[in-house]
Amino acid sequence: MNRPRQLVLNAFFMRFGHHPAAWRHPSNNADGRPDLGYWIRAAQLAESAKFHAFFVADFIGRSGRPSDIAQNSRAGVSFQFEPLTLLSAIAASTRDIGLIATVNTNFSEPYNVARQLASLDHISGGRAGWNVVSSLAEHTAQNFGLAEPPSHSERYARADEFLDLAKKFWDSWEDDTWDHPNRVSGEFFEPAKAHPVQHHGDHFRAEGLLDVARPIQGYPVIVQAGNSDTGRDFLARLGEITYASAQSLEVAKAFYKDIKDRATAHGRDPDHILITPGLSVVVAETDAEAADRFQHLQSLIDFSHGVNINGVDVSGYPLDGPLPDLPEGPNGKGRFRQMVDLARRENLSIRQLVLRFSVSRGHVQVVGSPASVADTIEEWFVERGADGFNIVPPLLPQGFEDFVRLVVPELQRRGLFRSAYEGRTLRDNLGLPRPGNRNHT
Repeated sequence: MNRPRQLVLNAFFMRFGHHPAAWRHPSNNADGRPDLGYWIRAAQLAESAKFHAFFVADFIGRSGRPSDIAQNSRAGVSFQFEPLTLLSAIAASTRDIGLIATVNTNFSEPYNVARQLASLDHISGGRAGWNVVSSLAEHTAQNFGLAEPPSHSERYARADEFLDLAKKFWDSWEDDTWDHPNRVSGEFFEPAKAHPVQHHGDHFRAEGLLDVARPIQGYPVIVQAGNSDTGRDFLARLGEITYASAQSLEVAKAFYKDIKDRATAHGRDPDHILITPGLSVVVAETDAEAADRFQHLQSLIDFSHGVNINGVDVSGYPLDGPLPDLPEGPNGKGRFRQMVDLARRENLSIRQLVLRFSVSRGHVQVVGSPASVADTIEEWFVERGADGFNIVPPLLPQGFEDFVRLVVPELQRRGLFRSAYEGRTLRDNLGLPRPGNRNHT
């Protein structure tokens, strides 16, 4: 019997916050060096509030081209730890919260990633998740010496095969292979419990066995964030959580229904895909105080050194004029279309668009009291625009501390959010099934 539908909350942190000017806020007086203590404290706070997962994005290569140094010197969001290394450290200082790492399928090999994620799952006691991304910016390709970056569809095809091969490696051992070493006979494990991989695909060739035990969860929880038609189909076939973006409940409900319908068409239980859009939150004791805090952040945005939208420098256009026609670009197609639709629909200037879309990174934005924030969360959850949210505070750590202190108790009071962890693994706490070994089909 399925358990009642439960609100999912994940914490998505950046070093100073998701607002492009967060690093300039007076509360952020730390320097830009990586700080492990900051991340551990953040994960522990999320765990104390019973969040499902701590989500670490990876914008690999965001440091840009040598020609971008001057521009990037004015950005405080690009430089942070590599996710798997960071989450392994966080695992040792937490007990229950899930640990989701972004790993790009363009810049590694399935064996390496399968090994790293299996290790993280064992280190954490079954709490690993993998945000599968296939984005590829030109400057990132140059970092890896890729002279001819693959197309959008080619990258998804590679990601599809990449994930399939990683699963084959996770399934290369039985769950109990290592549980009964026979010290009398000298047999450390039964050879029959090994399932060597023989893979000859379009993108990868591999033979052999993973050199770490099958993950505690079978597979790490699979997360996907694409919003293009190709990305949606990838999610419906293979994903278990989506980090989506939507600026209105109407758009969110359409996306929700589309993904659930696609999952059903692929023979999956639609309840085994959790839709968790981003939620940009500024909360304070009153609506007025929250608005003041947000406006202070907005005032810190510096327009004097040019504006870049979707990787295109639009500094030559009037800041208070309309958005020009821009090339779609190879990455973030769905989110780019959302941005353009918003600008055209509401006749926004470049300045207004940056203040509306770039600040929230395309996510729904709520600025208000605990009741106002909880009202939005409840409405989206009840109306099936979301199964939960990735909380993306514009200002960190203060913004998340406020959310935990003010909003979580309100959600618990309404019976929307739990007050204790129910299970041992991330899958248990999300209500997702544990995949069996595919060699037993």
